[in-house]
Amino acid sequence: MSSKRLLKSLPSLIAKHKHLVDPTSSPPPPSPSPPASLPSISLPFLPLHSLPLSSLPPASHSSLSHYLSLHLPSLSSLTPSKFTHFLRRHIRYHPKFSPYDFHLFMWAPSSLPSFRHDHHSYLYMSQSLSFSSRLSHLRIFLSHLKLNPCPCTDFSIFSCPFLEQIYHTAILAFCRAGWLEDADMAFLDLCRSVDGKLGSSVYNVLLHAYVHWGKHDKALQLFDKMLKRDFVRPDTYTFNIIIDGCSRKGDIHSALDWLRKMKDMGCEPNVVSFNTIISCFFRKKRFKEGIGVAREMLDLGCKFSMVTCEILINGLCYNGRTKEAADLLIELLHSDSIPKEGFNCHLLVESLCQEGGIEKALHVFDLMSEKRGSSSLSVVSYIALIEELRRSGRLNDACKLMESMVKEGFTPDSITTNCLFEDLCDLGRTLDANQLRLMALEKGFEPDGVTFSIIVRGFAKEGRTKEGKTVLDEMLDAGFIPNITTYNRFLDDLHKRNG
Repeated sequence: MSSKRLLKSLPSLIAKHKHLVDPTSSPPPPSPSPPASLPSISLPFLPLHSLPLSSLPPASHSSLSHYLSLHLPSLSSLTPSKFTHFLRRHIRYHPKFSPYDFHLFMWAPSSLPSFRHDHHSYLYMSQSLSFSSRLSHLRIFLSHLKLNPCPCTDFSIFSCPFLEQIYHTAILAFCRAGWLEDADMAFLDLCRSVDGKLGSSVYNVLLHAYVHWGKHDKALQLFDKMLKRDFVRPDTYTFNIIIDGCSRKGDIHSALDWLRKMKDMGCEPNVVSFNTIISCFFRKKRFKEGIGVAREMLDLGCKFSMVTCEILINGLCYNGRTKEAADLLIELLHSDSIPKEGFNCHLLVESLCQEGGIEKALHVFDLMSEKRGSSSLSVVSYIALIEELRRSGRLNDACKLMESMVKEGFTPDSITTNCLFEDLCDLGRTLDANQLRLMALEKGFEPDGVTFSIIVRGFAKEGRTKEGKTVLDEMLDAGFIPNITTYNRFLDDLHKRNG
């Protein structure tokens, strides 16, 4: 059959399955004798439920034929590598034709007698269907793969070396969507097809899916099968998944037993293992034991991560144990156990300020700044401390903290600055407020109309006409004075107070 005739047969295939791309159209009635050029697929096509592009209008047959005639390599010399390159470069991201990649994939071997897909085209299609969540088509693809093995197995007693990777991608997609029965079937097919033992990563995907979807018993059964029947050695990730499953059930004793089994089998617990155990203790309100596990973690040489610190410090704060959290953080800072980046103490500082523990909050804040630098601080921490100092009447300390905040490169918000400026102006310290404003301007602070009004009225109250006139002109240039009447009212106020 000529190349043109083969290309002409493809639109008829698309027309037959038009309902796959256009949900509003219904499939045509089955024809008694399909043309010989149509692919002989034993499994029915299913609608593209989850493909985002399925909402696009279907490609016209003429435009698809024209596009294929321009870009598809000569059918007489078409190889799997050329075909995969064509799908990858010309179909994958095409706004109209990308939903047809699987149809093209199935059409090629059925219409070209000498054409057979190899592991590169199989792997590409497995990834394409998996990443776009076309799971119904993925199921058909795996059935086709089982009936049409890779050509590299023709003259070898071994299975295709890409087989595990192809199935691994598909199993991961099924597990992510909760299609566990299909994931089980794909896993069994892989076990039957591959030579030797599978890697633990495939088992870990299934184990994680069972735990995630609440099937902890099936996870334990698979682990038992993995160990005793398939003789696959579990790794640290395997045990972490089982420990996480016990933690989700609230079974802390089983989680600790698995941690011990993990050590007995030569797998070293990592930070994820301990974080899971600590988190489980905290959910059970057994804080002392959770902190004990954290100390044991340090004794074993396993360093804290940002997540560990959040579980410990933030967990205590959420449960109203703020002072205990502060003492623990101070202890960990002195022992240099807090990671250099990532963890931020803003929740602890806020909680201490809300409970009136401003001195403790300042101590924690200063210690974090000294031990871990400005990367461990945040605008939220600064604002919480400034607000509490301002409410306590400690304006000098609030101003110093604002200066430190600006020097560290943090931009204060307008509400906090306006409140602080107003307090300073009420005490006759408008010059200090304006100095802070100018300093913040250099770091990106954008004053609003309220900011200018507070400082202008403060200068007017103190009789500083010259300084007030300078700020008033800035206010005018910034567009916060709507008309000349408002400007004259501010100006008159400056002169009246001076007089």
